[in-house]
Amino acid sequence: MAIKVRIPHRKASNVNKRGFRDPVFRFALAAFGVLAIAFVVAFSYFYVKYDRIIEHRFKGPVFANAAKIYAAPQTVSVGEKADLKLIAADLRHAGYSDKSGEASMGSYHLSGSTLEIQPGPSSYHSPEPATIRVHDGHVESITAASGAQLGAYELEPEMVTSLFEGDQRAKRQVVHYNEMPKIMVDAVLAIEDRRFFEHSGVNFVRFAEAAWIDITRQRHEQGGSTITMQLSRGFFLTPEKTLKRKLTEMLIATELEQKFTKQQIFEFYANWVPLGQRGSFAISGLAEASRAYFNKDIKDLTLPEAALLAGIIQGPSWLSPYRHPERALARRNLVLDSMVETHAITKEQGDKAKATPLKLAPPNVEASDAPYFVDLVRDTVTAKVPEREVNEQAYRIYTTLDPDLQRAAAQAVDAGIKLVDEQVTKRRTKRVRIAKGKYETHVESGPQAQVALVALNPHTGEVLALVGGRNYAWSQLNHAVAKRPTGSIFKPFVYAAAMNTALDGTNPVLTPASIVADQPSTFAYGDQIYEPRNYKEEYHGDVTLRYALAMSLNNATVKLAEEVGYDKVADLAKAAGITSVKPTPAMALGSYDATPLEMAAAYTVFSNNGIRISPTMVKSVRTAAGDPVLNFSSETKQVLDPRVAYVMTDMMEGVINNGLGYSAVRVRGFTEPAAGKTGSSHDGWFAGYTSNLLCIVWVGFDDYSDLHLSGAQTAAPIWTEFMKKASALDRYSDMKSFSQPSGVVDVQLDKVTNLLATPTCPETYTAAFVTGTEPTTTCDQATGIRGVLSKIFSLGNAQPQPPNTAQQQQPDQKKKGFFGKIAGIFKDDKQSAPPPKPPDSSAH
Repeated sequence: MAIKVRIPHRKASNVNKRGFRDPVFRFALAAFGVLAIAFVVAFSYFYVKYDRIIEHRFKGPVFANAAKIYAAPQTVSVGEKADLKLIAADLRHAGYSDKSGEASMGSYHLSGSTLEIQPGPSSYHSPEPATIRVHDGHVESITAASGAQLGAYELEPEMVTSLFEGDQRAKRQVVHYNEMPKIMVDAVLAIEDRRFFEHSGVNFVRFAEAAWIDITRQRHEQGGSTITMQLSRGFFLTPEKTLKRKLTEMLIATELEQKFTKQQIFEFYANWVPLGQRGSFAISGLAEASRAYFNKDIKDLTLPEAALLAGIIQGPSWLSPYRHPERALARRNLVLDSMVETHAITKEQGDKAKATPLKLAPPNVEASDAPYFVDLVRDTVTAKVPEREVNEQAYRIYTTLDPDLQRAAAQAVDAGIKLVDEQVTKRRTKRVRIAKGKYETHVESGPQAQVALVALNPHTGEVLALVGGRNYAWSQLNHAVAKRPTGSIFKPFVYAAAMNTALDGTNPVLTPASIVADQPSTFAYGDQIYEPRNYKEEYHGDVTLRYALAMSLNNATVKLAEEVGYDKVADLAKAAGITSVKPTPAMALGSYDATPLEMAAAYTVFSNNGIRISPTMVKSVRTAAGDPVLNFSSETKQVLDPRVAYVMTDMMEGVINNGLGYSAVRVRGFTEPAAGKTGSSHDGWFAGYTSNLLCIVWVGFDDYSDLHLSGAQTAAPIWTEFMKKASALDRYSDMKSFSQPSGVVDVQLDKVTNLLATPTCPETYTAAFVTGTEPTTTCDQATGIRGVLSKIFSLGNAQPQPPNTAQQQQPDQKKKGFFGKIAGIFKDDKQSAPPPKPPDSSAH
């Protein structure tokens, strides 16, 4: 039997019709449709908008190219001391790898006493391999790939830094994903984005975790941003915290994930991420941070170092290992724990890394980056090639900088300026009476002393080290090229003009043993009067030129300049490169301005056989492929006869060995042959050189106020510390006695008469003379009335006696009167030289 069931179709249809006719339902449906369409339109609009922005941003180079600046290449020579491990470390620092084919710069292989070097396609050199063998700590042989024996081999130049990006003052070193060590990638992912290789730009699970932690702990502890979202924010958005920005960030992150591989996105992030400040420059990217914090290439990072860099991404300033080492250490250990949790490392590896203390590169920017030197290099190159071209083409700039010497300079300045600060503070500290029997100590306010140091090769003009201030982050004013009154380091040019009389036919001929009056004097020039004064108003009567220079006697020097002719002194100074001088009495005491770099060039006329050689900081500019763009060389000019230059060097050796420079140089432990001159005006100066190194140091205030300290107290200790560090380096350790040219003779002179010494005049000193100008009369021929008169009237004042370090001499007294000199005869007063003393505050 069939059963029929009736289904009420009409009734259901009526219900649906009534529902669709419901105005509320229809309005809601329409509103939903409008919103859906609006959302689709808006989403499409923003998707297309940011798609175009992304396309434009990534169309060219993702990061602006920057020129790279390289130091001078170091040379290894047969027979010199060498440590192959240190050479290998230098090669690695220059970009070489210990595995063949891994680095485009080149590779090396160290095996026992043999080091094989294979330059790569990006090398500074033509790709010529070499093998260095060492025996007993010295280079035994250097063999080219062809089997030829080489006498020397140039190593790869070390990269100093890259030029910063435009006006942003940011530095970055761009690296590819495959150039980053795995521990660096693992460290970043462990602390910043564990699911980076799993999500599609937005990690909704992490969002939920972060929100839950924030709610349960009642504070914001974790962010939900993935690495891709951080990159989106950094490349395209402002740091404002709004819902619109967060949604935009998520949209851009999604688009980035669709356009690029995970490896590409991580590479962008690793090269972009901000990681703090170094000096006045922002550190951008992990590779630049590796150099800034550890002075290492990123591929050489250890596990704890990689963990530290990954840790400070969260807050580079708050977690700065220099300012907040405890926070940085705690954060690093948190990263290591996270790496254990993600199985990137074992617990044992993590514990061992956590036990490692922070080992950071010295925070002294001047030591590693040489920022003042780099600024001058930049100015030199961009004067010939547009800066945009230099950076866009990623040119390589090869300089004269010696990194080891630059570190020595920075360390010497850092230590020396602290001593200056102590002296300045002591001078400004006053005991003030505030009530009866009550006193308070007050320190007067005032500027902070600044400093400059320039060191160059005296025979090539190559600037080897340069510090232009005490703190580049604090002031980018480069004092190495700032004009200041030169003070008494100008005086040697007065004496050099006097020594020129031995050759130019002038009469009388002046020599180191010639006599000049050191007494209160008034000098007229045109309608002006000039009245120089000696330190503490102390005068020495008739003295030899050698003595006057050693003791930096003001009145004697101006008197000598007057006798030689102010115009001749000025002409000589201008030929040496001190162009601001004018032929006036004040010129003799260094009243006219010059920069420390200009004075370094001027002093090459003494240290380089009379030849002025212009300073150079850049050797060549090359393309990224190594093709030459520009080459630079020094200009030379004969300014002094080599014989006169040597006589001046001999006289300035007396400054250091017996004069005002003795206490600042010899007492402080620098014993190598050296010549130099202290100087003070309102500032402190020291100019000095050895057979292979010339160095100028300046100390003063930016506002031109008086330092009230001499060059021997301020600049000379810095010079001495630098020279001690330089002489400890193998390349500069062979500081020889100065080479004497033909036509110069050394003679032994009696200290009392300044005539040729004989066995009857046992107290002697040695002085150099242009042949034919040396004294011909012996001291024993000056006995009798000549000897008595010489004592009474100071016809032959004594020379500075080599100081006895075991016995401190007493300061020289004021000039004696007639009866005092007669009394001195019977007291066996030989008028021996006074010891070094602080220079005159006006000019020493």
